[in-house]
Amino acid sequence: MSKPSEPDNIEPPDTNTDATTGSHTDIDVDAEPIDAVGRLRVLIAGIPGARIVEGVVDAPFADVWAVMGDLEHGFGRFQPDMRHVRVLRRDGDRIEAHARSRYGMRARFDGVLRPGWCWLQSRFVIIGMAAVPEHGRTRVALTGGVRVPGRAAIVPVGARRELRRGLARLGQAVEEG
Repeated sequence: MSKPSEPDNIEPPDTNTDATTGSHTDIDVDAEPIDAVGRLRVLIAGIPGARIVEGVVDAPFADVWAVMGDLEHGFGRFQPDMRHVRVLRRDGDRIEAHARSRYGMRARFDGVLRPGWCWLQSRFVIIGMAAVPEHGRTRVALTGGVRVPGRAAIVPVGARRELRRGLARLGQAVEEG
């Protein structure tokens, strides 16, 4: 049986053409890059059940991130269900951490921690935090929740309420220093 021949007149698609209308689209190469809060919005948009809470903390970015980015001493001050976090290993912006919740559950997280950005994943939990300076204050976004085993999904029950509590507690923790 002979192998079917491939046509030699096939060209790659024009990536600047809208497939639905066939019209040519322009890509704005001078557009502003997406900031950390926008990146978190995009990331969780692809996770079924994920929720995000955003707010502005009336303090400079450095003060806010000093609390948010200090996983061992600051994070538990505003995260409602976290009792203790210990960073086990750090390699550049990659980290491995062990956490214990206020309810006694434990988790080992792998993730990324850099100024304005934190994404941590364990087998059953995700935590995402982003912060950007905004006119002398700081825009903050928080997400997280219990993962659905075997799927890229979050159980949304109670997540938004806990995230709002975390955002309010973050403002208090920053005020207290």
